[in-house]
Amino acid sequence: MIEFARVGSGGAWSYLLAALCGVGAGVADVLVDDLLFTALLVLASCMLLGLLRRRAPWRWVVVVGVCIPLTELAAYLVRTVKPTRAQIYGSFLAFLPGIAGAYGGSVMRSAVDNLWRGK
Repeated sequence: MIEFARVGSGGAWSYLLAALCGVGAGVADVLVDDLLFTALLVLASCMLLGLLRRRAPWRWVVVVGVCIPLTELAAYLVRTVKPTRAQIYGSFLAFLPGIAGAYGGSVMRSAVDNLWRGK
């Protein structure tokens, strides 16, 4: 059986990857200012993380989703051009495609595991 995500006993690298994906999506949200593009990035990253680690996919939604408003806050504090109030509230909507992506990746991983086992 192929084990995609077994590196040592801990999964700290996967949480680091999730945080990097969340910060990357947050930076894209600040720079591009397109919520649909941000949603696509969150969907893809949560799907990848759900595929790599299929147990408890809700944690990828939380880690990736929390990083986007935090990146918005950092941009508000650092940049001279401030994000709008709607953009800040809209960054919380990134949790919704994250849910679909994480659970979709988890289901895909289960299907691939079943195919490799021959069931």
